[in-house]
Amino acid sequence: MSDGFSVRRTFAITRRELAGYFATPVAAVFIVIFLVLQGVLTFNLGGFFDRDQADLVPFFGFLPWVFVLLVPALTMRLWAEERRLGTIELLLTLPLRQSEAVVGKFLAAWAFCAIALALTFPFWITVNLLGHPDNATIACGYVGGLLVAGAFLAIGAAASAASKNQVIAFVLALVICFIFAAASYPLVTDFISRGSPALATFARRLSVIERFQSFTRGVIEARDLIYFVTFIGFWLFLNTVVVDHRKAD
Repeated sequence: MSDGFSVRRTFAITRRELAGYFATPVAAVFIVIFLVLQGVLTFNLGGFFDRDQADLVPFFGFLPWVFVLLVPALTMRLWAEERRLGTIELLLTLPLRQSEAVVGKFLAAWAFCAIALALTFPFWITVNLLGHPDNATIACGYVGGLLVAGAFLAIGAAASAASKNQVIAFVLALVICFIFAAASYPLVTDFISRGSPALATFARRLSVIERFQSFTRGVIEARDLIYFVTFIGFWLFLNTVVVDHRKAD
C-alpha cells in the first residue's frame, strides 16, 4: 500500500471507472431512462403546461425520487461485480489506498450522474422559451440535485461493497435511499411523533429531500452544504470500512 492519499491515483481510478460506463450499454440505457422518466413526470404528471408558469418546479419535485430508483441500479455493480468476479483482490493489491479506490469509484459514478443531469438542458431551454424564469433559482436546483445524487450514490456504493450479489445490493440501496428521502414527509413524521416528537424532528433533519428544498427555492445555505458533505463522507467512510473488512475475510 502506498503512503498518503493521492489525488492523482484517485482520478486514475475515476477515469477507469467512468470509461467503463461508456464501454457498455449501461450508460445509454441509464441516460435514456432518466431523461424519459424526468420528461414524462415533469411535463405530464407534473402538469407543467397546466400550471401556466415557466419554471422547473415539477422537474425538481420528481428528481430525488427518480434518483432513488435509478441510482441503486447504477451503483449495484460498483463493488458487487468486483467481488463476484474476484477482481477486487487484484484492484486492492495495486499500489493505491483503499480510500482512493472508494473515492475514485464514487467520483466516476457522480460524474456520470452530472452528465445525465446536464443532458436535461432542453428542459431549461424550454422554460426560457415559454417565459422568463428565475434562472438563478434553477441553477441552484441543479446544484442541489447533483448533491442529492451524490448522497444516494454514496449509500449505493456502500451497499454494493456489502454484497457480491448485485440484486441484493440494489434492494439494500433502494430501501436506504427511500428511507432518507421519505423521512421528512408528514406521513412518516406524524407516525414517529406519536412515540417521540424529538425523534420526528431528528428524522426530518436527516432527510435528503428536506435539505434539497432550500436549493429548489434558490437558497444555498452553509448548513445544507455541510449536511451533504458530512452525509457523503460518512457513507464513503463506511464503504471503506466494509471493503477493508471484506479484504480481510
